[in-house]
Amino acid sequence: MLSDTSSSSEENNEEYYLRRPRSFKNLNDPFEMYNDAEFKHRFRFHKNSVMELLHKIGEKIEAPTKRNRALNAKMQIIVALRFYATGGFQMTIGDHVNITKPTVCRIVKRVSTEIAKLKPNYISMPKTRQKRLEVASGFHDIAGLPRVVGAIDCTHIRIISPGGSNAETFRNRKGYFSINVQAVCDAGLKIINIIARWPGSVHDSTIFNDSPLIVEMEQGLYGNCYLLGDSGYACKPFLLTPVLNPGTEAERRYNQAHIKTRNCIERCFGVLKRRFPCLYYGLRNKLSTSLTIIIACCVLHNLALSVNDTVDTLEELPENFEESDIVHHDQGQQNTAIRNALIADLFER
Repeated sequence: MLSDTSSSSEENNEEYYLRRPRSFKNLNDPFEMYNDAEFKHRFRFHKNSVMELLHKIGEKIEAPTKRNRALNAKMQIIVALRFYATGGFQMTIGDHVNITKPTVCRIVKRVSTEIAKLKPNYISMPKTRQKRLEVASGFHDIAGLPRVVGAIDCTHIRIISPGGSNAETFRNRKGYFSINVQAVCDAGLKIINIIARWPGSVHDSTIFNDSPLIVEMEQGLYGNCYLLGDSGYACKPFLLTPVLNPGTEAERRYNQAHIKTRNCIERCFGVLKRRFPCLYYGLRNKLSTSLTIIIACCVLHNLALSVNDTVDTLEELPENFEESDIVHHDQGQQNTAIRNALIADLFER
């Protein structure tokens, strides 16, 4: 009698834990659903640009088998692009092409990782003399400042609290959690240097002073060229900032030229966040994945520039999406000789 009861109980448990039969949904293929303009509006890239990206990372993200109807490389890229283009919840992204939220999560991480690995091919400072001349020429055409090799600034990317004992270091002065991302761009808004790993509470100048870029500038790797930064940085021979309290007409003209030229980096951040609103609305991923996504978006930004895939037709983001208030750095009288000489040579009349 006891054995019969045990046997019955085991059968009931077996039925209780019986796995639900798997069902497969028909996938929606946006390449077939939309024309090129509609596709661009939803995914921020033309179809030809997606094929260019597919050529570069397709083999690395392609599923080894078709078991369980695994998504092909093109569809994985499309899913990741949709995430970058909306910053929406992953369940909503999955509904767009009929896949589950966990699948979206894995795809975004996988695709972002492979795109970020392309960073050395798309993001680099101009190391050769010819490259530096090309970059400096682009900046010179804006307001006449010579030998500018890049415009530098930081922008905050909102994230969820990473948790742990160091979570509060990611809370910036505006009160939300963020990554403080440092970037350098050229006159064509191409990102030529990027650092995306610092908590939001860290000051812009601290990031620069701890970066490999300052070492390269100090070693003269870029000749007599210099960067342009705002007053959040200390003025140095290789990083020129505005004159905080201009007392002469020459200093005022210098500031006007400096602001006009340095505006490239502000525009670069604007274009980046306009193409990839996930960077504006915020990332809800794990911290490590969020850092990878930021780098991946910067690589995609440069890839789009290389194939002339502009963002002119995309909708506007809300007003004042870029931080404009600056914590001024105490510049004192140090390291201003290069700036003073430049003002005397170009702006005194």
